[in-house]
Amino acid sequence: VQLQASGGGLVQAGGSLRLSCTSSGRVFSSSVMGWFRQAPGKEREFVAAIRWGVGDTYYADSVKGRFTISRDKGENTVYLQMNSLKSEDTAVYYCGKTSSSSFKMWGEYVSWGQGTQVTVSS
Repeated sequence: VQLQASGGGLVQAGGSLRLSCTSSGRVFSSSVMGWFRQAPGKEREFVAAIRWGVGDTYYADSVKGRFTISRDKGENTVYLQMNSLKSEDTAVYYCGKTSSSSFKMWGEYVSWGQGTQVTVSS
């Protein structure tokens, strides 16, 4: 299974972007799809996740209220709507798939997309 991420770009602070991540194969109900990000010189950090089957969502405190994760089961696609972007949101964003309950840990993910750059100018 391959994951293809897209939607990054350059945006001014306060602006919005929507990231997409499409799986080449079916995403099973037991899976969790997550978004992580990695800024230069920093470790990859959890951003948001969604349980594919029931749709429960989880967010890092730093993005809660600004980012929304959603999924389209028919398209095997997960989205990350990012609003009120800040300069500290600048990073490469990665989508991943796991069946682990420890889905906030990037080491638990078995599939990753290629990453998409998000740059927020202040």
